[in-house]
Amino acid sequence: MTEVQKEIELEIAYVLFIDIVGYSKLVTSEQRRLLELLNQIVRESEHFRLAEAKHRLLTVPTGDGMALVFYNTPEAPVECALEISSAASEHSELQLRMGIHSGPVSGVVDVSGRSNIAGVGINIAQRVMDCGDAGHILVSKHMAEDLEQYGTSARSRGMRGKARRARFGRQSLHGRPWEP
Repeated sequence: MTEVQKEIELEIAYVLFIDIVGYSKLVTSEQRRLLELLNQIVRESEHFRLAEAKHRLLTVPTGDGMALVFYNTPEAPVECALEISSAASEHSELQLRMGIHSGPVSGVVDVSGRSNIAGVGINIAQRVMDCGDAGHILVSKHMAEDLEQYGTSARSRGMRGKARRARFGRQSLHGRPWEP
């Protein structure tokens, strides 16, 4: 057995985790159709295209959605989420929930030999997303603090100054009002 040794390199990334609500209850043809629609909407997002063109984005398919790992600014996943939410609102059958977090990630090679991501940054983004319902974009407390430090315009675009914070520090960004 050959061992692949790689140096673990941690980087701070801004992770947008997206999933299709109710995906597992759908028939296979509907799953495929909605995933293709989501992929199209994401690829058409301006902030996705900008980060991809600058090689500052890694995409990780998750079966019922994806993780978008941005390496440029904390504003990028927020603006991307708002663009995706706006475009998805034109397709009532596509119900999304999203979570955003910033934290350390590391590139890894999966069992198929493909690039993947591991680390707290992606794990917490998924947990934040899991707290939401259809139409929610939730931001971790850490990510909200990063946005404040960055002086981002995203706060004026969608973040509600009076958004409720739960015990774990999630904050609603856009979509239906979020109750902890």
